[in-house]
Amino acid sequence: MPSETPATEPFIAELKRWRDVRGKSQSALAKLVGYTPSYVSKVESGQQRPSASFAEQADRVLQAGGALRRAFTEAEAQGRLESAVPHPVALEPSAGDSQPTSLIVKHDDAELYYDGRSYRATQRRWLYNASSDPITRYLIRISVDRFPGNPERSNRLYRENPLTWEEIDLSAKVGNEPVGWRVQHDRDAFKELWLLFENDYGRYPLYPGESIWIEYSYTVGDEKWGTWFQRAVRLPTERLSVRLDFPAELDPAVWGTETTMTAAAFPFRTAIHQDSAEDRRTFSWTTEDPPLHARYRLEWKFRARPNTEENSPAMTTTSASEKMRSIGVVQAGDPILISQARAFDLPTEAEDVRRVVAELNAAAERAAGIHVFSKGMGVAAPQLGIDRAAAIVRTADGETLTLLNPKVIEESVEADEQYEGCWSFFDVRGMVPRPRSITVAHQDVDGQRRITIFENAVARLVAHEIDHLEGTLYTARMRPGVEPIPVSEYRGTGSGWTYDAKNEAR
Repeated sequence: MPSETPATEPFIAELKRWRDVRGKSQSALAKLVGYTPSYVSKVESGQQRPSASFAEQADRVLQAGGALRRAFTEAEAQGRLESAVPHPVALEPSAGDSQPTSLIVKHDDAELYYDGRSYRATQRRWLYNASSDPITRYLIRISVDRFPGNPERSNRLYRENPLTWEEIDLSAKVGNEPVGWRVQHDRDAFKELWLLFENDYGRYPLYPGESIWIEYSYTVGDEKWGTWFQRAVRLPTERLSVRLDFPAELDPAVWGTETTMTAAAFPFRTAIHQDSAEDRRTFSWTTEDPPLHARYRLEWKFRARPNTEENSPAMTTTSASEKMRSIGVVQAGDPILISQARAFDLPTEAEDVRRVVAELNAAAERAAGIHVFSKGMGVAAPQLGIDRAAAIVRTADGETLTLLNPKVIEESVEADEQYEGCWSFFDVRGMVPRPRSITVAHQDVDGQRRITIFENAVARLVAHEIDHLEGTLYTARMRPGVEPIPVSEYRGTGSGWTYDAKNEAR
């Protein structure tokens, strides 16, 4: 196979970066794009030239916003790639992620400190050499994504303001000895490098049967760092711990999700512990024996900065729909929004339900940070790119309703017509007729079938989300000749739907 060339390096770096951001192992990516794990491993190691088909598929499933297609095209233009390289069809085992398989992480400890302007990440790992050979280097990655739900915007940000070595201010040590490094990949938003167990004074290999702490730290300004911090388990690990240290005056709120090789994100199995001391607030979380290739993602919002995004120079011209895209909401035009969602087989797929519902609740938290929903809110799994029949509704009173495999089985004759908004095209509002009462058949996570009657405003919210699961947008419900209006002309923001004693909307 051809070896890695300077022209292929940008593509390899982008592929690793987006796989890392999306929390996908090489095997998981291979399954999604229809290639073998061996093929993906060889592409990333430079032993296999990527094909145009692979680049296109990887860009789509990793939601890279064209970054992978662009990197491939640039490499192809230099005459270094073949666009028609066939790929094998039989599944093979993955070759891993470049670290020695005999290296064991006894404890992976990470800390993120925010001073109100920049983040300083410190990674500490207690390594044990279970092999018969000395280990002299260790691969680390630094990857940032300011707008994980809006790859086009994120790519543009880093093209115009790339992450530099000067601002990162990287430092590293093995034991108590400062050590150097060798750069493997250097891209605008992604750095991959080998920590070398040596310095000007000597070499410090990790011999068989020995263990040692390594530590490295780097800084990234908050204009380039998104409100999330992810830990990936790339080696057998016995203990993983994470601490977030924020200014108390920002009133931070933190939540976390876990992603495995075969499943979508679901909430941490144990609670995040919170401590307050003087003017700081820390959030800590620990897990024992995390599975290989699992990703643990902590997200946060600063409640004392509710309008930071809207008031920043970068956001002054950002539309409401672009803001929704930036938090991971699929926008109109995506085929998933007009397709029937796949039902759950309950209780067999109970774990899948929990993971999907966790993603829905996390999206609702993100949305609440950028918009006030006085009428309540809802989000369906297809709006997050998940083809499953699940949705949640948060009423104006703060109640959260979870809808699994829901179907409207009866509607009232009485109806009313009110304006609705949709996260998937949030720049407009549409006048939509809905029944004032609907009867819905749905299931609990244990498979128990239920029938619930929803009325008035809650009926409208629930009906809107069930429509999403059936591939129907509210525009299809509007009366002929009635068109949505720009959100700038809408006058209902900040007020809820109200009904009089006779159940009449007004």
